[in-house]
Amino acid sequence: FFLFDYCGPKGFASGGFIADSQLGVVINATQQQWMTRNSSISVWTNAVWNQVFSGVSGAPPQSFPHPTYTTLATSPVTREAPFLYTDSSGRYNVFVPAVQHNSSGTSWSSGPAPGTSIPVDKFFIAQPGDSVDSINKALGSGKNLILTPGVYHLADSIRVTRPDTVVLGLGFPTLIPTSGNAAMTTSSAKGLLLSGLLFQAGAVNSDVLLRLGGDGSQSDHDASDPSGLYDVFFRIGGAAVGKATTALIVNSDNTILDDIWAWRADHGSGVGWTSNTSDTGVIVNGRNVTAYGLFVEHFQKYEVIWNGDNGTDVFFQNEMPYDVPSQAAWMEAPGVDGYAAFKVADGVTHFNGYGMGSYSFFNQGIDIFAANAFEVPSTLPAGSMRDLLTIFLDVSHGKGGILNVINGVGGSSTIANPDVPVTVVSYP
Repeated sequence: FFLFDYCGPKGFASGGFIADSQLGVVINATQQQWMTRNSSISVWTNAVWNQVFSGVSGAPPQSFPHPTYTTLATSPVTREAPFLYTDSSGRYNVFVPAVQHNSSGTSWSSGPAPGTSIPVDKFFIAQPGDSVDSINKALGSGKNLILTPGVYHLADSIRVTRPDTVVLGLGFPTLIPTSGNAAMTTSSAKGLLLSGLLFQAGAVNSDVLLRLGGDGSQSDHDASDPSGLYDVFFRIGGAAVGKATTALIVNSDNTILDDIWAWRADHGSGVGWTSNTSDTGVIVNGRNVTAYGLFVEHFQKYEVIWNGDNGTDVFFQNEMPYDVPSQAAWMEAPGVDGYAAFKVADGVTHFNGYGMGSYSFFNQGIDIFAANAFEVPSTLPAGSMRDLLTIFLDVSHGKGGILNVINGVGGSSTIANPDVPVTVVSYP
């Protein structure tokens, strides 16, 4: 199983995500970083910068940083993505997998996966031309939601309020707010599952593109029925000018984030420091939130802010913004250069991070520095942060760099050591 296009002279190598899959020999080759969760493999050929395995049968043993494998025997809490299928009578249903704790391997290798089926007639099947009002009326009446492929221009927010609602995107429907609104908001109800969606910022700045959980409040529902985001992506610029203060805010407790990519565009249309403006990719306020495969790139302040207690992140990939115009324009505080890619708030008492990397490529021809890639309370329990790295990219065009890996520890990644991981195995 090749993780790149082996037919061309050079395959794409910017990483990816595998879950709930059974594979033989996996050829990683040039993939810089990769997240594999709850799967089975026979061989993984090689590491590059950051290869992370959680609950994977046959995974390489823990060896970070030589080679850069981070391996967790089990995944603390998982719930696979809902999916559309036909039953033996040819009827369409959506399967909603059950919650698993401390699991490994696929959900289906030992027999039918545990979970429930929802007949498709319990869903409102939306088309791109449908109004937000019609979608919200259907959701309010108790329907789940399937979004068919296409672009949805939304003058108001899609509102998901009923517990255990499923929102399933087919073909990655694109949701674009047009009036500075959020594209989608949810209540703090339990068991909300959102899968296969692309949120794209509109030309008018939105405070947030997707807000999971009531604004400013944390849910307090039972961890036995967590909410989840699966294969949910965010794009600010790149296709057109777009602006959003924050891409994703998670207020709900006991949420699973599974393959999240938040991207402030570094290329394409509508790209520039004052064009596709966005402060932060992901803000987590909820407690007991678990993330697998968090990809957050190029935001203009902190890329991730984690305020909730008892959180876990398994795999993080980040590139700092390329287009910082001056050091003065990018200062966390007086005397503190740049912004950390991942900020755990000072009041957090417990947080665990595994296999987390941040890279720099400041391409405006001047030295730009970030004081730290990661900032966390030094009072976290010993070893809360494991297998961290920074990298300086592109010796021909890059400037500046990252001065420390975490909280002033770990050394710098600059032009003096390009394309070489600077690592911290355990902190504090």
